[in-house]
Amino acid sequence: MSWLQLRLDTSPALANALEEHLLAAGAVAVTMEDNADQPVLEPGVGETPLWQQTRLTGLFPADTHMPAVLARIPEALLQGCNQRVEILEDKDWEREWISHYQPMRFGQRLWVCPSWMDPPEPDAVNLLLDPGLAFGTGTHPTTALCLGQLEQLTQPGQTVVDYGCGSGILAVAALKLGAERGLGVDNDPQALVASRENARRNSIAEERFTVTLPDVQTNAAWRGQADVVVANILAGPLAELSDTLLSLLKPGGTLLLSGLLQNQAAVLCTHYAPRLTLHVAGEREDWVCLQGTLPAA
Repeated sequence: MSWLQLRLDTSPALANALEEHLLAAGAVAVTMEDNADQPVLEPGVGETPLWQQTRLTGLFPADTHMPAVLARIPEALLQGCNQRVEILEDKDWEREWISHYQPMRFGQRLWVCPSWMDPPEPDAVNLLLDPGLAFGTGTHPTTALCLGQLEQLTQPGQTVVDYGCGSGILAVAALKLGAERGLGVDNDPQALVASRENARRNSIAEERFTVTLPDVQTNAAWRGQADVVVANILAGPLAELSDTLLSLLKPGGTLLLSGLLQNQAAVLCTHYAPRLTLHVAGEREDWVCLQGTLPAA
């Protein structure tokens, strides 16, 4: 089955009204995307920011009479919208996506491989991953930066904490690289499910990997236990969680922070400076990974 796409370039002030008219006219889905390469980062609580140049795409069944759809939308909303109707051929989107997800190498010995493919180097450290609803496949620059650092840092017998674990990729990678124990913390229950499943898929024993929602009891039980704490989230939460993240480290332990842009690094380094000196350990596509060592007691 084919579909018709109606694309409209508009402003944030008109976007919601256009979306409502498209849905009322029979659109099965409406998406909004940036039409000017403008980043929208870390919105405030309750905010739903839109780009200054927003592109709406309405998806309609192939037999839709598009002139009739356009006739139902007030002319004032369509002025200057650069409207376009395109044919979208149907595909098996899951297979299409799978065909583009390939094994990735990090450092000298770590590979992240789709679970449906044979690892390219069977004798390497191979992390088998089924990407799902939780963030973390290795394709995003921040995840790649953290994996590269963990490949260098992880030593046999270590304890590693992944705060904001998503798919569990970072903690599971550390455990595959030789860490003895891992803790994965996330406030999304779906992330906990994904982390446990990816640990099982990689033959990580349940007693080696604890996965939990954030809570005071867990923080207390793991206080001062971690050789490495990694947090790949956002700059704001990395600052807000600084006391928690540092409390989990043992003296001499290493903190890895990512999920932030180059222009956010200096502020975060200043925030942590009274207790730990951070430096840029890696950069990729405007994203950075910060690293620091907690002073010995």
